[in-house]
This record gives sequence, C-alpha cells and structure tokens, in this order.
Amino acid sequence: MQQLVLRIDDVNPDGVRIRVNWDAFVVGASFFIPCINVTKGIRQLNAISRSKGFTIRSLAVVENDKIGVRTWRMV
Repeated sequence: MQQLVLRIDDVNPDGVRIRVNWDAFVVGASFFIPCINVTKGIRQLNAISRSKGFTIRSLAVVENDKIGVRTWRMV
C-alpha cells in the first residue's frame, strides 16, 4: 500500500489523510470530518488554525449516523 506524505495542513486523526481547502474556509463556513478519534482531530484542527491565524470552534458530533468533528471558522 502506498503511503502519501502529509502536508503541514493535512488532518489525519485516524491515520487517513484528509485535505482541507483552507483557502476557501471563510468566516461563517463550516466543514465535517468523519473520524473516530475526535480528540486528536480537534487537536490537529486547532494547531493548524492557529498557524493560519484563524479562530475556530470544533465540536465532536454525529451527523448522518457518522461520528466526527464539525469545525466553524469564527474569525
């Protein structure tokens, strides 16, 4: 199996690379990342958003019977 290299702004809470289009993440927008390890997902999203100067709010949620993290950009 080929392992792809993680970029500094990729998220991988369960070991699977998830690419977020941070350039399109405007104030008031949100996205959902399905994952089991929501604590690690929130921690990774907080670190990336700090490096970009974003203020976010992330919550562990269940959407369409899938557990994950929903993240909103506040500022």
